[in-house]
Amino acid sequence: MLEHLARKWSRKEKNSAPEELDRSGKIPKHVAVIMDGNGRWANMRNLPRVAGHRAGMKTVKDVVKAADEIGVRYMTMYAFSTENWKRPRDEVDFLMKLPQEFLSTELDELIERNVRIRMLGSKDELPSHTLNALLTAEEKTRENSGLQLNFALNYGGRDEIVKAFSTLAQQVKAGVLDPQDLDEELISRYLYTSDIPDPDLLIRTSGEIRLSNFMLWQLAYTEMWFTDVLWPDFSREHFYQAIVEYQGRARRYGAV
Repeated sequence: MLEHLARKWSRKEKNSAPEELDRSGKIPKHVAVIMDGNGRWANMRNLPRVAGHRAGMKTVKDVVKAADEIGVRYMTMYAFSTENWKRPRDEVDFLMKLPQEFLSTELDELIERNVRIRMLGSKDELPSHTLNALLTAEEKTRENSGLQLNFALNYGGRDEIVKAFSTLAQQVKAGVLDPQDLDEELISRYLYTSDIPDPDLLIRTSGEIRLSNFMLWQLAYTEMWFTDVLWPDFSREHFYQAIVEYQGRARRYGAV
């Protein structure tokens, strides 16, 4: 089936969606993406790892456009995890410069597209130039009503849940909250994603089949799609392929 779709897409214009994609049908409202494989892409070409991260920036631009054009309302990109600080210093420094570089070249077009930028994650450890670039983008796009593009930066699913429960515990101790009031809905209000729906579809590239501490609470009933394609090689055609497969699935949320 996937080879059949690939042949059909190869005959179409590069930027067009396949006939199998039902634009009037089940378009996922929220797509989350684990952008994996930049380092391996660079190593296969005898390039430094940072070259893979730079190549991955172009993929971000192309995939965001594709999502916007078919009506996705929210897209969350896993850009830097709380565990990524363990990487070599020069790679971390480069990754911390990428948001500033990406937004300096793409923000005007994102504004034209009515895209809203948000950051999900802990701001505490981020360099000032990284944080300022994101906060500026958030402010400039605050009133935009189109696709909301979330960058999960210095983000960890367990860290997010721990922070939420710490705040809840403080409020219970202060008498603001009754422990009997704790339920899933209340806990969700204390997460970074408190004002957006949980992802309908998760895409992960590079062949790895794990969540890597990403949106552990929010992905409880998310449809997942994995591909061996490395992130810099991931195209809008691959993105459409994931959407078509999503549209063919039945989401039962534990029911029959």
